[in-house]
Amino acid sequence: MYSQKLVRPVDRRGAAIYLLQQYSVSERRMCSVLKIYRNAYRYQSVKDQQAQLRMRIWEIAEVRIRYGYRRIHVLLLREGWHINHKRVYRIYREEGLNL
Repeated sequence: MYSQKLVRPVDRRGAAIYLLQQYSVSERRMCSVLKIYRNAYRYQSVKDQQAQLRMRIWEIAEVRIRYGYRRIHVLLLREGWHINHKRVYRIYREEGLNL
């Protein structure tokens, strides 16, 4: 039981894919053998959208140096991004774009 905590979910997913390909077992059986949740096996990361948003905020901040996060948020809304101002602020701070 202790060894399960040492293996990351990403590594377990790799083992799960191996089991499915080599032994052609069902997803339910494979998850029970590896003792992982089926939700964890099916999880899809959503980081790609965040990376695109970071790039766009960075591009706007390079062109318009004196714009703060509020003005950048307005520009993003005009471009069609459906995003909360708090997320823009968080990314703005993480990228070190403070005035």
